[in-house]
Amino acid sequence: MSYETIRKSEQAKRAAVMRDYESASRRMGWDTFRGWLDSEAGSWLNIGYEAVDRHVVEGRGTKEAIRWIGKDGQRKSFTYADLERETDRFARMLADHGLGKGIKVYSLLGRVPELYIAALGTLKAGGVFCPLYSAFGPEPVRSRLEIGEANVLLVSPRNYEKKVAAARGDLPYLTHVFLTPSAEQPPDNTIDLTKALAETEPRFECVQTDPEDMALLHFTSGTTGKPKGVVHVHEAVVMHNATGRIALDLREDDIFWCTADPGWVTGTSYGIIAPLCAGVTMVIDEAEFDAERWYALLEREEVTVWYTAPTAIRLLMRAGAEIARRYDLSHLHFLASVGEPLNPEAVLWSNKVFGIPFHDNWWQSETGGIMIANYASMDVKPGSMGRPLPGIEAAILETDGDTVRVIDKPMQPGHLALRPGWPSMFRAYLGQQERYEKSFRDGWYLSGDLAMRDDDGYFWFVGRADDVIKSAGHLIGPFEVESALVEHPAVAEAAVIGVPDERSGEIVKAFVTLHSGFEPSEALQRELLGHTRKKLGAAIAPRQIEIADDLPRTRSGKIMRRLLKARELGLPEGDTSTLEKAA
Repeated sequence: MSYETIRKSEQAKRAAVMRDYESASRRMGWDTFRGWLDSEAGSWLNIGYEAVDRHVVEGRGTKEAIRWIGKDGQRKSFTYADLERETDRFARMLADHGLGKGIKVYSLLGRVPELYIAALGTLKAGGVFCPLYSAFGPEPVRSRLEIGEANVLLVSPRNYEKKVAAARGDLPYLTHVFLTPSAEQPPDNTIDLTKALAETEPRFECVQTDPEDMALLHFTSGTTGKPKGVVHVHEAVVMHNATGRIALDLREDDIFWCTADPGWVTGTSYGIIAPLCAGVTMVIDEAEFDAERWYALLEREEVTVWYTAPTAIRLLMRAGAEIARRYDLSHLHFLASVGEPLNPEAVLWSNKVFGIPFHDNWWQSETGGIMIANYASMDVKPGSMGRPLPGIEAAILETDGDTVRVIDKPMQPGHLALRPGWPSMFRAYLGQQERYEKSFRDGWYLSGDLAMRDDDGYFWFVGRADDVIKSAGHLIGPFEVESALVEHPAVAEAAVIGVPDERSGEIVKAFVTLHSGFEPSEALQRELLGHTRKKLGAAIAPRQIEIADDLPRTRSGKIMRRLLKARELGLPEGDTSTLEKAA
């Protein structure tokens, strides 16, 4: 990459938790990370205990744990002692209804306090927690409740009537539906959550779960067929805690804001578990994205560590740097990004606007936690995913049938793979054992992503294996082309696909959205074609560019290239349940 490395001396505002990557990689491993959790627990391990009760036991009960901000400006604050009491109350309520270890509790709530209390209370009760996007339609909700054999559902009265009630008779495992907020006339066979909790004593002894007991269930969309239920166990908290401290540089005096909804795995792993394990004060904003609101929140709450998504960063870029300059953002010490690759331009922009760069990192629902990251103590190479977490062995592989070979040559694309065995590795695709086994080959977990590794050990994203374009003998990664496009001042976002071509096999087609102040025109299309040819060369540059009003994306912000391709070629669209808006 031609972008200049951002040196750590230029961006350091405080000493990093992990001060030297090379030394930490030599001396740290899973035993180290397990030792960072409660030593009193012995052979059992429970995520809820580590995130909440441990802090009270160790004398930090008066510390503010959650600072919730409602859409209308309403505020609620919970100390760790408050959180222990309310999560105990929720766990006791489950027990009083005959719901014990192993029960599956689903949430179809927005970012309200009840969701966070339910998640932690379920885990303390030995249950399995599964968060769903509150914006899901009836069919995605029904299919996930059915696949996971949900026993309990937390839902608003409105969403129950719209999305659940009609299917209730087809969900034999769903025995308890708790409604919040309270309804004037609750439907039959539902329970008022507020009333049920008010009638429950806040006393509960955390279930001593085994590290391998199922704890979390996250659904991801497949390109075809039904969604995949990704299973995680209580031992995942070892990685949640370690990566929160190392990859996000969290320490107890931080004010932390993760903008992700818990319906997305990031919003659970790093919007609930990791920050609470680290003992920080966690900010939760109920409202959706608004540039002015976000900057005001960062200033007012004195946020020190901020974790968000590339889509949000690009929207902030689109809103203009002058908005950011109206706010005091000097409390920010560390910025991180996840969800899809972060274009180099966004890293350089944040370094200029905030005085520190966004640190990209890479992981998946299947990995359960951050695997590769740009760390606070490390130089940032804009556009790079960073380097593996201590204890993680990552490699670039060439595959041939059932065999694989590690690619040692720098910057040669191949399959991004990890050695299995890390604590937060997924244990199953629920009910899809054959699909799970296909994720592993010859001692490696194959992520489905293509990447490259440079001489310094930094990894660079190329694209999903099924997104890579094969044109006239060249393998073209969409990310490289998209990054070149967003360097143009007119382009806000870009997505690249391959379309069939008799001569070349495939050609590159780009879809772009524009910044305000720019209008679609043939002249602009020609200008963009010339810009990318100059940057990338004729072999890699797009042959076609379409200017769009918007790009299809998931609610977590990922642009859905496969959907663009399906629409372009008239192919089946597959699972679109996680789309940000209806197609």
